[in-house]
Amino acid sequence: MGLQVRGNVRIFTVVVALLSAAVGCCLARAQAGHWTLDTVLRQLDSESRTFRSLTADIERTKVTVVVDDKSTESGQIFVRRDDKMRIDFTKPDPRTILRTGNDLFLYNPKANQVEQYDLGKHRSLVDQFLLLGFGTSGADLEKSYLITLMGEENLDDRKTVKLELTPKSADVRNQVSKIDIWVDESTWLPAQQQFFETGSGDYLLIRYSNISRNARLSDNEFKQRWPKNVTRVKPQG
Repeated sequence: MGLQVRGNVRIFTVVVALLSAAVGCCLARAQAGHWTLDTVLRQLDSESRTFRSLTADIERTKVTVVVDDKSTESGQIFVRRDDKMRIDFTKPDPRTILRTGNDLFLYNPKANQVEQYDLGKHRSLVDQFLLLGFGTSGADLEKSYLITLMGEENLDDRKTVKLELTPKSADVRNQVSKIDIWVDESTWLPAQQQFFETGSGDYLLIRYSNISRNARLSDNEFKQRWPKNVTRVKPQG
């Protein structure tokens, strides 16, 4: 059991660092304009049934509160519903995150190294971070989070609904205390996500722009594009 928990924590830490996701609880029905929490979740249920893929520009900012330090990187993200995701960061330094099924790859061109993780039985929990809001149904959110409707906000001239998510899983809460997500009302996809690390108050802010819903993405977009002589590493739990 101890090894399993350490494996969980290792994978969660990797995912949060890169991207960043009580039985019987009652959900608050706060108002956000004409929205209630129930109508937002039902809308997400409806939209999830037609979601197939996404492409977008991505900007990821890591904030270390104690020293008031910020670091930002940007690039493009490609997501397909059949458990495929690719993020190509281009600035300030190139690197790639590739997920295909149970495999998660982290490629660093400068080091000519690729780390490979087997998500295995932790897959559903990891998806709470990697794919949060990308075709996620309201029912799935309710299974994994305590949800509070925070209201409507304008974000870069986009009208959004803001949700505050508190993970139900103790393992997840050990890494992330809460997640704020701003859902674009025109696409019902994330315009912004904010992951708050447990204990430190540090957070990860991820913004999405130029979003294309249900773009046609071929298998070629999710191939391993690194040199044959790359150093391959499989970190252990």
